[in-house]
Amino acid sequence: MRERIRSHPSRALRSALAPAPGLCSGASSAPAAPVLEGALRRQPGPTAVCDTRCVTVNLTRIYTKLGDGGETHLGDMSRVSKLHPRVEAYGTVDELNAALGVALLAPGLSERFAGWLRRVQNDLLDVGADLSVPPAPPEQAAARPRLRVHDDYVSWLEHACDEVNATLPPLHSFVIPGGTHAAAQLHVCRTVCRRAERRAIAVGEDGNPQVVRYLNRLSDLLFILSRAANLAGDEQREGGGGNGERGGGRAVETGSATSREEPLWEPGAHAPGGEGPAAAGEGAAAAGEDPAAPGERPPPAGEGARDRPR
Repeated sequence: MRERIRSHPSRALRSALAPAPGLCSGASSAPAAPVLEGALRRQPGPTAVCDTRCVTVNLTRIYTKLGDGGETHLGDMSRVSKLHPRVEAYGTVDELNAALGVALLAPGLSERFAGWLRRVQNDLLDVGADLSVPPAPPEQAAARPRLRVHDDYVSWLEHACDEVNATLPPLHSFVIPGGTHAAAQLHVCRTVCRRAERRAIAVGEDGNPQVVRYLNRLSDLLFILSRAANLAGDEQREGGGGNGERGGGRAVETGSATSREEPLWEPGAHAPGGEGPAAAGEGAAAAGEDPAAPGERPPPAGEGARDRPR
């Protein structure tokens, strides 16, 4: 059955988060790697990652004035403050989705990873729908099923993590966010995802635990993809220059291709006997960068390790 919504725009959107029965392909339209598709076929239960329902949403106008008093509707049409934990949670998920949209524009992001991120963007709308609807009593839940995140969402992320992480060298230090444009933006997405996870936990015991698991695995995937973006041998440099992109790592030759070494934490950069601002400035000048102007204050703690040429 297909539900056509012609009511108030606010109600139309909320009803879309409580979809009617009838399967549609939803998030499965984005391409996935053959290995991941095979893994999904081996999973018990639904083979589609997103078991969505078909809904037609008609929004005739965007502003409704219903939120001018600082309140909004949840997916079950209950009225709550815009500071409600559920609103904070799905609002942060929306912020993450927007950050992923920026990441998709980054030069050097492989089309394979871009396809995964577009799939994640669709899944995040499912996550937001789940967060927006509190659980109903059993008799009501049976009469009107809601879109909920389930284990297949998490399994897909885990397969993606394992597939890419198997190609990366082991880590022996913490990674400093940066490197290539794509890697730096993926780190921004990762940190927003961690905040979304904390907001989902704050929803409390009536929240879907699969949402927290999904956001936890997604932050892991974003970290892994950021490492892969830094270490890729075919990354595209902004401006067309092999070493023209600045961000914390240095370009190194790996066989026939140029890759970017990921920036790693160097503990104790300001320990006694460590490199001081003058030495760091000399290194920057040797690398063709602008050293700090004479008389400027030293960089805050930690910046020396990040900015010092590697």
